[in-house]
This record gives sequence, C-alpha cells and structure tokens, in this order.
Amino acid sequence: MGFFERLKSGIAKTKQNLIQKVENVFQQKRIDESSADEIEEILISADFGAQSATEIVELLKEKIRAGEIKTLDNLKAFLRQEMSRMLGHSQPIVFFGERPFVILTVGVNGAGKTTTIGKLASRFVSEGYSVLIGAADTFRAAAIEQLETWAKRAGADIIMHKSGSDPAAVAYDTVEAAKHRGIDVVIIDTAGRLQTKTPLMEELKKIHRVIKKSFNDAPQEILLVLDATTGQNAISQARLFNDAVGITGIALTKLDGTAKGGIVFAIKRELGIPVRLIGIGEGIDDLKDFNPEEFVKALFD
Repeated sequence: MGFFERLKSGIAKTKQNLIQKVENVFQQKRIDESSADEIEEILISADFGAQSATEIVELLKEKIRAGEIKTLDNLKAFLRQEMSRMLGHSQPIVFFGERPFVILTVGVNGAGKTTTIGKLASRFVSEGYSVLIGAADTFRAAAIEQLETWAKRAGADIIMHKSGSDPAAVAYDTVEAAKHRGIDVVIIDTAGRLQTKTPLMEELKKIHRVIKKSFNDAPQEILLVLDATTGQNAISQARLFNDAVGITGIALTKLDGTAKGGIVFAIKRELGIPVRLIGIGEGIDDLKDFNPEEFVKALFD
C-alpha cells in the first residue's frame, strides 16, 4: 500500500468515531440548531477538545440559520472545510543555519521517543545526511541499548555514556563530536521520567543550557513525542514540556491505535504548536511528515 492508503487504514478508528457517527446521526435526522449540539458531542468524543468543538458548532449554527447547510452532504463539506482550515499547512522539520542541526527529543516514557528517533535517523541517512545520535536517557539502560540498535540499523553514529551518567554531559559531548566530525544532524534522546531527586523538567532545562554552551544556535528543533492514544492527556503533557523548554514541533505516534485522532486538531487549536510528524504503524517507513490536507482527505474519503 502507498502511504495514503496506510494513513486511511491507520486512522480508520478515528474516522469511525467521527465521520461515520455524523453520518449515522444525520442520515435520518433534520439538520437544525438543536441537532447541531450532537456534532459537538461527537467531536469531543474524538478528542477534538472543547474549544475546537465549540468553535466549529457555533459557526455551524450560523450557517444553518443562514440556510447554507440543509443536507448531510452540506454538513460533511462544512466539517471538511473547517478541519482543513484549523490544521492549516504542512510544517515539516526543515534544516536551517549552520551545521549541526540539533533535534532535542522530549516526551514521557512509552510515547515512542526511541522508535521515533530511530526512524528519523534512518530517513535522514537515506536522504544523504550524516546523523549522530546522543543517548542522553541515561536513567534506562534499555533505552541506550535500543538506541544503539536503531543507530546500527539506520547507519548513524551514536554517543553513549554508561548507564547513570549525567545526561547533560552526553548531550554536550554529542554536539561537540558533531561539530568536530562535520555531522549534519544530531538527534538527542532524553529521559521521560526520572528516578532521582532532580525533577524531570529541571533536568531537561539543564540539557538545553548545556547544548547551547556547545553551540549557541542549538537546539534548532525541540521535538515533543506524544502518544495519540492518551487523548487529552497529551495536551497536558505538551503544556508542561512547552513551559520547561519551549516545544517547536510535535511527533504524534500511535495514531493507528486510537479512535481519538481528533487530538491533532486540539493540539493545533489549544497549543498552536505544529504537528510535524505522525506515526501510523511499527514499520520504519510509518513515520511521515504530517500533511493536514492528506489527513483530512483520509478522514472523509
């Protein structure tokens, strides 16, 4: 299957929870202002978020009053247009400035950070870039081992210290090594939970400061990896990480495992942080640049 077909298959649960529910409800029911409230319930059940759902339904009611929406086809065309408007244009990771381009990857354990880093490294290497990975989640020996496996698989180099080492030292050494070796892209892993006296966000701030000591322009991208299956909890996570280190983009994983893919819209509306990448499977090619137009098309087609 091509990626669009995989995307359609991957977000089938979300489509069922959203578009098909709308079709089921309004197949026989008259579309008026009172029935429009049912749209709000459907959107919220798909984790659109209350703000996004209310915004859409208020506009829908205006259109109904103006006589512009009378049929199910009118309603679906309206929803499609509004969803496209909300998501805006594609905003993938774009390399800029002096090398190395440093991507600091953050997120809670279990969100899919290690896999995302591995897939990104593989993609960049296949595009002809040299990649160096920094294993700064030193609190989990398994994370270091997994990253080493991914680095070998991707054809990337890796900087590792022993388990329990200072994560900031790993990050610093990785950027320094990249500068000396003329590496194009650095991807740094970080812990998602700490079993020490230092709070996680303070540790991340320290890593961020230390990277800047090595290379003032870095990190150019602070990528938050979020698990789509956690729904609204993902918004809370994003706020915490954004307050700590300032998130520039989001990689949304496990979209194929959730009926709550509306979280894509909630992230955009409530946080204003671009979703740069989506994961719709376990395969190495199942992490792709997020294309809002394709995403909405896959929901409705």
